[in-house]
Amino acid sequence: MRVITGTAKGRKLGELTGSDTRPTYDRVKEGIFNTIQFDIEGRNVLDLFGGTGQLGIECLSRGAARCVFVDQRRDAVKLIKENLKATGLEQNATVQLGDAIAYLNTTRERFHLIFLDPPYDSGLLEAALKKIASIDILAENGIIVCESRYEQRLPELPEPYTRSRDYKYGKIKATFYRKETRG
Repeated sequence: MRVITGTAKGRKLGELTGSDTRPTYDRVKEGIFNTIQFDIEGRNVLDLFGGTGQLGIECLSRGAARCVFVDQRRDAVKLIKENLKATGLEQNATVQLGDAIAYLNTTRERFHLIFLDPPYDSGLLEAALKKIASIDILAENGIIVCESRYEQRLPELPEPYTRSRDYKYGKIKATFYRKETRG
């Protein structure tokens, strides 16, 4: 697992052992970043189910202003910090140990880009989407990127949120929600 491009291009990232964390496959990551490549620089990013931190680290490498990583596992938080240090990107990052939904309930920050890649079939993806829409922490013209099983049906969100597109990568789906500018 490596950083695709930017200031940390080619840097190898550490991985977690065991089956509790499923890193995003390179093909899926490349597809996601091809879609959002012009929506990263100078933006605030939230990697809500951080795991290894690879999605947020990729954003920082591509010029994101800041990234907040949240994970409930101590070993994941430790690894995210190690990966940030290895890539030299720790100065623009905040790493928090804790429950994702609890974090959403307490944050006052707004984000331009939010990554949601929780354990499959946990119900956390739907809960996080609904919470994000209800507390409205996504900035105008912001994007939520979700990774799920291809078969999983994700909810429609209330306006101004729209599900813009699904991309299929084998058995995995990347779903993009956008918050449209109010006119």
